[in-house]
Amino acid sequence: MQRRRRTRPTTSFEQRLSDAAKALRERAKRLPPGPERENLLRQARQAETAAHINQWLSSPGLASPK
Repeated sequence: MQRRRRTRPTTSFEQRLSDAAKALRERAKRLPPGPERENLLRQARQAETAAHINQWLSSPGLASPK
C-alpha cells in the first residue's frame, strides 16, 4: 500500500486567501464588464470575507468560557 505524501502549506490560510483575492481582482481588471468579470469580483469578495471570518474565529476574544 502506498503512503500518501503530505505537505504543509508554507503560508498561512489568511495569506493564501488574501493572495487569491488579489489575483482574482487583477484578472477581473483585465476583462470587459460582463458576467465573467462580476463572477471573479464575487469570488474575490468571498475570499476576503473568509479571511475576515477566519481572523475573527482565531482571535483570543473568542476563548471558551472557563
